[in-house]
Amino acid sequence: MENHTVRVLDAQFITHDVKCFKVEKPEGYDFIPGQATEVSINTTEWNDKPRPFTFTNLKEENYLEFMIKIYKEHNGVTNMLGRINKGDELILHDVWGAIQYKGPGVFIAGGAGITPFISIFRDLFIKKQLAGNKLIYSNKTSEDVIMNEELEGMLKDNFIKLFTREKVMGFTGKRIDRKYLIENITDFSQHFYICGSKEFVKSISGYLIDLGAKIDEVVFEKS
Repeated sequence: MENHTVRVLDAQFITHDVKCFKVEKPEGYDFIPGQATEVSINTTEWNDKPRPFTFTNLKEENYLEFMIKIYKEHNGVTNMLGRINKGDELILHDVWGAIQYKGPGVFIAGGAGITPFISIFRDLFIKKQLAGNKLIYSNKTSEDVIMNEELEGMLKDNFIKLFTREKVMGFTGKRIDRKYLIENITDFSQHFYICGSKEFVKSISGYLIDLGAKIDEVVFEKS
């Protein structure tokens, strides 16, 4: 396995707890939209503690981008990444990931689980191939939505936001459960893409398959 040490080109918080990192792109380093790599911090204490993060940029760009949820209450890798800024160094590992675009369908994301879909949507948008895709995006509150304006701009009415802990005017305050899927999806034979916590992925994929979705049409990261 080849590791790549890269310099951070830019690091900015894009929500109250999500930080966007742009880093150098090693020569010949390539990925398919939706894929990820393991990232570690290039310091003696943290260089052997890699964590998986998804690429969010277009693959044609000359940098790599990650949108990472920072858990300040944990003394772990993401807490340290919250302190990483322009000029610091990260270590990238091999590219991997099962979430890849197979065709138009319904994308279902929970929280930071939106990240593999961002690169896919950006890629489809510039290719003018986003038609026929829908995003159902669940968060605790409206403040947790990642890349809200860009997703709205790309997906228009096919961007549906749900909030589990607040009721915002014009938006749905509910969870994605079996009843919600029955009421909001008419075709269970199409592609489905799911990303979020292990519990989120397990429950949503279970509901979909129970409702008639084919196992090989339900795309998610195998844990």
